[in-house]
Amino acid sequence: MADQKQQQIDQNYEEFKKLLPNLEREAGKYALMRDGKIINFYGNFADAYTTGKAIYNDGLFSVQRVNARPVDLGFLSHALHNG
Repeated sequence: MADQKQQQIDQNYEEFKKLLPNLEREAGKYALMRDGKIINFYGNFADAYTTGKAIYNDGLFSVQRVNARPVDLGFLSHALHNG
């Protein structure tokens, strides 16, 4: 089950990155995602997460924050991609 959760998170994140340039008006909100699709937007993380837990009892969902611009985590972001 842990592998399924990680696959869901990875799939959602990859699709989220593709959609991000078109989400400017949703900046600052949180996207509840499942199967690579945005289900809905929420004003805070808690609402998005609680809704996900209530709807998807298998836990296969993720929450992504819509930022107006990409966040650079400095060395950490580059280190994670290399290995």
